[in-house]
Amino acid sequence: MPDLKGKIRLEDPFLNKGLAFTEQERESYGLHGLLPDKTRTLLEQVELEYQKLGKLTDPYAKNKYLMTLYHTNRVLFYRLISEHIEELLPVIYTPTIADSVMHYSKDFAEMTEAVFVDSEHPERIRDALLEASRSLEQVDLLVITDGEGVLGIGDWGVGGVMIAVGKLVVYTVASGIDPKRVLPVVIDNGTSRSELLNDPHYVGKKKPRLTGETYLQFVDRLVTEAEKAFPGVLFHWEDFGRENASVILERYRNRLTTFNDDIQGTGVMMAAAAHAVSKVTQKPLTEHRFLIFGAGTAGVGVAEQIKLELVRAGLSEEAARNQFYLIDRNGLITEDMLDLTDGQSRLARKEMELRGLTELPEIIQHVMPTVLIGTSGQPGAFTQEAVTAMCAYQVRPAIMPISNPTHLAEAKAEDLIRWSDGKALVVTGSPSKPVSYQGVSYEIGQANNALLYPGLGLGIVISKAKRVTDGMLSSAANSLGELQDLKRQGASLLPPVKEVRKVSRVVTEAVVQAAIHDQVNTKDIPDVKKAVAKAIWQAEYEN
Repeated sequence: MPDLKGKIRLEDPFLNKGLAFTEQERESYGLHGLLPDKTRTLLEQVELEYQKLGKLTDPYAKNKYLMTLYHTNRVLFYRLISEHIEELLPVIYTPTIADSVMHYSKDFAEMTEAVFVDSEHPERIRDALLEASRSLEQVDLLVITDGEGVLGIGDWGVGGVMIAVGKLVVYTVASGIDPKRVLPVVIDNGTSRSELLNDPHYVGKKKPRLTGETYLQFVDRLVTEAEKAFPGVLFHWEDFGRENASVILERYRNRLTTFNDDIQGTGVMMAAAAHAVSKVTQKPLTEHRFLIFGAGTAGVGVAEQIKLELVRAGLSEEAARNQFYLIDRNGLITEDMLDLTDGQSRLARKEMELRGLTELPEIIQHVMPTVLIGTSGQPGAFTQEAVTAMCAYQVRPAIMPISNPTHLAEAKAEDLIRWSDGKALVVTGSPSKPVSYQGVSYEIGQANNALLYPGLGLGIVISKAKRVTDGMLSSAANSLGELQDLKRQGASLLPPVKEVRKVSRVVTEAVVQAAIHDQVNTKDIPDVKKAVAKAIWQAEYEN
């Protein structure tokens, strides 16, 4: 690290130790007179900060407190989160991150290390990237968003920067990726939300969004400049709108090291859940039928990723595609519908008898799915009538309302367990407490991408993969299934979030191994476990 002294060292969140600076360090760095006499260890600091945090009751207030710590002492911030992962992960990311996004302009006070690039000024991209990364060791990973399709809350413009920052925080907390080698990027492409356009506090550009090829040409310029500035960098795309998310992924996936977490990350999480359903029901994955309620970016991504697993299990592309049914706002998607996205068209049904079906219980009766997945952001959409219909055709139906944040979930876990008489295999998007029903405690798996994408990203960075292969994604999905005892009644289908560090390490090793198998690694790795262990950053003060 640079040998900065005095106030400059205290103002650098990567170098600042606060009261943990020793007497010798205070002398060496010219800190006498800038700090009180007291010295504390890192663990003492963690305990005191946790006590302060415990006095706050509102999750968003806790989020703001933690982000203030993030901007002042990065090691202390990460150590505090790591010591209390299960409690604080929902505070720094899903579901509380939604409040950070929505209140970003109103609460704007702290600058972040994020890069803000204006879609009307591509000539400024290069300088912005270089200036923002000047204090970093190098940049291995970019998380890029334009804030158009944030979680389940839609277009929040430059407020989406908090998603990019939050994703990178989770990368470090979960997998141990070095926070000095990552960079959040937000594209200010205007906004279509009238609430923001009329908000005097809004800090972004108050113009309609650029669309179509004009916007994609700007993204091309961003990619080109980023490749020049950071050779071999991993592009992680996040929360783009449905018109751009899959288009951007397809535009670059065969020539860049890139993935989209909303499409592929969510898809891999649900593929892992589908494998768990297969084990619990003792029915091969290839025999399950999937009904996906919500056919936007996430819903199509889930279908495509699980379809990949069916093909890898032996089905033809056509046979695998025939296992999926998608529902959008106009009802069950059939090929006669107009204005379908490319992803929806690929999965549209041909059967005449399915045309015009709009009500979920009726669709269930026609389709008889074994797995119902919610990615719609429509709260309460999975009614008791729909659950009863699922149970009429399946002994252990899987019902997974994974929309985030909590208030947008299609159903509550406790209702699903009760309505199904304990038969439903439940996974939710936000944290759910265990449900007690007729003497059994049902642990509810959370389809939290934090279990998946940090290990996937770190594995890509370690292997210096030149692209992200289907094999790497599939290996990530299958690695999660090795961590659960699914024979126990009421067991969670997915690993608990409190084990995210353990899970991420397993995922990372699986991804590195798959990159080597698929011959896309550009770095020689004779021992995968040693390479992964060496790459994990620890929240410890440097001497």
